[in-house]
Amino acid sequence: MTDRPANKKGPKNRGFGGFKGGSRGGSRLYTSKGAGGRSPARGGVPPPDDGLVRLFGSHAVEAALKNPARRVRRLLVTENAERRLAEVIAARGVLIDRATPGDLDHLLGADTVHQGLLLEAEPLPEPSLDELVARAATLGPLVLLDHVTDPHNAGAVLRSAAAFGAAGLIFTRRHSPPLNGVLAKAASGALDLVPVLPVQNLARTMLDLKALGFRLIGLEGTSQARLEDEPFTGPTALVLGAEGKGLRELTQQTCDALVSITTAGALASLNVSNAAAVALHWAALQRRRGSA
Repeated sequence: MTDRPANKKGPKNRGFGGFKGGSRGGSRLYTSKGAGGRSPARGGVPPPDDGLVRLFGSHAVEAALKNPARRVRRLLVTENAERRLAEVIAARGVLIDRATPGDLDHLLGADTVHQGLLLEAEPLPEPSLDELVARAATLGPLVLLDHVTDPHNAGAVLRSAAAFGAAGLIFTRRHSPPLNGVLAKAASGALDLVPVLPVQNLARTMLDLKALGFRLIGLEGTSQARLEDEPFTGPTALVLGAEGKGLRELTQQTCDALVSITTAGALASLNVSNAAAVALHWAALQRRRGSA
């Protein structure tokens, strides 16, 4: 299968996303929330159920174009955005469908920060658990998300995972945001850098990891044990819960340890993406000290 050659001049007789109408007069497809796969735009139609991933924003689109595993179907780009990513577009060998900022505002919603880019592509192949385990042998910990449904939080966690060398991300196939527009924008390109494995049953996957020698460390704000006392030697997985609800009871029971992050201010709680960044940074420091 090859990337779809696109038309440099853009489509004349159909709207974006395959809907009839001109590039300025076609049906609105989705808002910034709907681009993540959840809900249609007000007064518009639902996103097409074609199995494609729709990414927007410079970092997300650039990372997808640089990822040979990402099969590109269509790239809508403004003139300014084309100039910014000219080398990446040329290196990938994908042609473009020219759009105006207004076209993309109409498709994605006026509040979406698309930076002149909308990429339609196939989902990435899902890694196997064995592949993630192999990566964890030489890289950082795995990150497990327990019913983290907000795409901004999940995307920010993925961005921290890329920044601090996590081996991969695991979350439940249900009760998690789709690997699409809003999450990808928040991940700032990390969606195409860190392998993500959706699973049916998180607790069962945790037991599989324990059987393979992983230490499962759950972040729980009320725990008296401290993250800073964890050595992060050997294969490790960090387990984080949804903001507000935290880790579910079965998830807590399946962890080897529950720890909290030491704070000094009057506001002692962190949201899940901030907690992930702190924990992954600490894990990276411990690995560096261990190797030294």
